[in-house]
Amino acid sequence: MLRRLPVYAEDACRQKISAACAAHAGLGRASLVLYDVSTLYFETEAGDGFREPGFSKERRLEPQITIGLLTGQDGFPLMVSAFEGNKAETKTMLPVIEAFMAAHRLPDVTVVADAGMISEANQNQIEAAGLSFILGMKIPRVPYLVSQWRREHPGQDIPDGHVFTQPLARPAQRRPPRPGHLLPVPPRPGTPDVARHHEQVAKAEQAVAGKAPVKRNRFIRLSGGTRTVNRQLEEKARALAGLKGYVTNLAACPDGTPVTANFVIGSYHQLFQMEKSFRMAKSDLQARPIYHRTGTR
Repeated sequence: MLRRLPVYAEDACRQKISAACAAHAGLGRASLVLYDVSTLYFETEAGDGFREPGFSKERRLEPQITIGLLTGQDGFPLMVSAFEGNKAETKTMLPVIEAFMAAHRLPDVTVVADAGMISEANQNQIEAAGLSFILGMKIPRVPYLVSQWRREHPGQDIPDGHVFTQPLARPAQRRPPRPGHLLPVPPRPGTPDVARHHEQVAKAEQAVAGKAPVKRNRFIRLSGGTRTVNRQLEEKARALAGLKGYVTNLAACPDGTPVTANFVIGSYHQLFQMEKSFRMAKSDLQARPIYHRTGTR
């Protein structure tokens, strides 16, 4: 096993394994692929240029590496790549996908990723590379269609699961809306987001009234020695609670039918498959014991 380890570490061996995985997944034009990242930390104090301290989802300070995982829509692993521990997550996705497409001669794939993977610059690069995508989207302000619905239905709650679809404009760059971009926003009044919002506001009110200790709370505004509840921020957060945004540049589904909001949302929900793959990868990479020539651990 030790004699073969250097061979397994070569790029050619990894490409053969990736090719076998791609063949097993039966990928074709515009196939859905899922991408996400995780981190693996090391019990050492000093970095070495590759293992470096960076943003840790486990809030650890030790040096780490960033693992980028590309899977099929069912979570079947297709390609694993490692990056420096201090490399931004948004800069890992495009190199992995382009290398995978070049190795397997795929003309196009549809990338599904979470909002944390994408910056505006990264999204432009994905489009420039000719890729299709379905992405989670952070909603900084209430979409126009949501505001219009609330004006037309005063005093009513938006039904759970109601979907709004609109072209996505980019006012920061003052560019026109891009054809094919959709913004399905299904309000979810009963989700933990709404309950968490009410809980945070209640804690802020208790702290301002002196009935609870002052802890980190975004709704508490400090001005000198005076504490008040930031009602403007609370109102904005309440209007956004329960809303989830998605964005895509797809004009048609892989089977040629027009893209729908249900297809966009359903494809994005497949990202839960990534959690299974990552749990398996972490257990193999971190929990598995290492044996030496003598057979002892």
